[in-house]
Amino acid sequence: MKLKLKKLSLDAGRPVSFITEQDAKALNVHVGDRVEISKNNKKIISIVDVVRGFISKGQISLSSEIINYLNLKDNDIVDVNLSIEPKSSMLIAKKLAGNSLTKDEIFLIVNDIANNSLTEAEIAYFVSGVYEHGMSLKETIYLTEAMWKTGKTINWHSKEIVDKHSIGGIAGNRTTPIVVSICSSLGLIMPKTSSRAITSASGTADVMETITKVDFSVEELKNIVRKTNACLAWGGSLGLAPTDDKLIRVERLLNLDPESQLIASILAKKLAVGSKYVLIDIPYGKNAKVSKERAIKLKEKFLKIGNHFNLKIKVVLTDGNQPIGNGIGPVLEMLDVIKVLKQVDSPKDLEEKCIFLAGEIFEMTGKAKKGEGKELAKSIIKSGKAYEKFNEIIDAQGRKNLILEPAKLKQEIIAKKNGKIISINNKSINILGRILGCPVDNSAGIYLHKHNNETIKKGEPIMTFYAESKKKLEEAISYYKEANPIIVI
Repeated sequence: MKLKLKKLSLDAGRPVSFITEQDAKALNVHVGDRVEISKNNKKIISIVDVVRGFISKGQISLSSEIINYLNLKDNDIVDVNLSIEPKSSMLIAKKLAGNSLTKDEIFLIVNDIANNSLTEAEIAYFVSGVYEHGMSLKETIYLTEAMWKTGKTINWHSKEIVDKHSIGGIAGNRTTPIVVSICSSLGLIMPKTSSRAITSASGTADVMETITKVDFSVEELKNIVRKTNACLAWGGSLGLAPTDDKLIRVERLLNLDPESQLIASILAKKLAVGSKYVLIDIPYGKNAKVSKERAIKLKEKFLKIGNHFNLKIKVVLTDGNQPIGNGIGPVLEMLDVIKVLKQVDSPKDLEEKCIFLAGEIFEMTGKAKKGEGKELAKSIIKSGKAYEKFNEIIDAQGRKNLILEPAKLKQEIIAKKNGKIISINNKSINILGRILGCPVDNSAGIYLHKHNNETIKKGEPIMTFYAESKKKLEEAISYYKEANPIIVI
């Protein structure tokens, strides 16, 4: 069927087509069915939504993802046809039943996700199947390769590309901007691409976006790296491992992060960006993503899969029993980053972890002898070179002339007795951050005044909540009373 495009500003985050009831009946499609939209021998699979009012019979409205992909203009004529259910739907059912998948089967599923041939519900079933039954080492290798090879790759003038990544889950753990600034100031090439938050209050891309542009084309990214040796960009705009971004969106909705997809996601993007040296940070602890026992097993898998792809990979296990730094939420975390780099009122736990990670990278790459990396990293921070490099990267990416301030509405949480803090629940702190509006409200979040093993007096603030609305502030206070995320004895 040929339909005329009525172009509207519809950003659905995925390919969606809007048609009338009459045209839906003629095509024999229902809400949620797949259709193929094509123009000039280029096609894309889309999900159907049936609407009334803003379009007429014979017209179609399309989400921006389709319009941009097909390069459409208002009143263009497009071909719309019913799309049959892909074979990968049956393979997802196979995984849901607990069976292993072959290399070809995994490639087919990943390719169909990348090409928008699967609905979000089907992707959710795949995520759930992998979460419930796991994947073997072979399956995880196949998944990594499939995610890597179904997207773009970046080639550099140097083979000595360096990267680092944390598996996440720790509130305020904003080490990447600092580590990249330290390492690239000494000449290492670090084209760092990061994700947005999945289950935490903020991701590196969310934090960086408070101060600079983060979405670039591959060529723009390469120009930034040529100028500065580094970048601090969002990976989602680059087309690197595009399946990963679709999986992350569904994982965020389900609040799931399956181990094999976590490994494949991280390593596929390192391979796509051309990394040679990769440092993986696995925080572990009672309320981290993983326990120490699971962290050790995860480390072994990262090493085996990384070595399979000829990466020079090192994995470190770090303490994830509490948040790192004082700020939780995009603006508050960026303020912490700047404090460390400027060496003004620096959160010492965040500073020390960054020095440790940068030191490991220096030793991996031969910039420092074994055991001397930390001192080199510390000297670079103390000299101001890391802060200078950070500003250079921010300017190259496009600095935003904004004042970094937390949200205007705030509420202090006061200690009810003298005592010592013995536990801070990472998961609950991340949930609190999201209730307050993070990461969408980038000025929302939490400021932690105290950490584990610190003493506190009755009447002193334990933490301060920041929100853009009174309702969110009230909901956060209610959740805090229910969850009791900080234990004082």
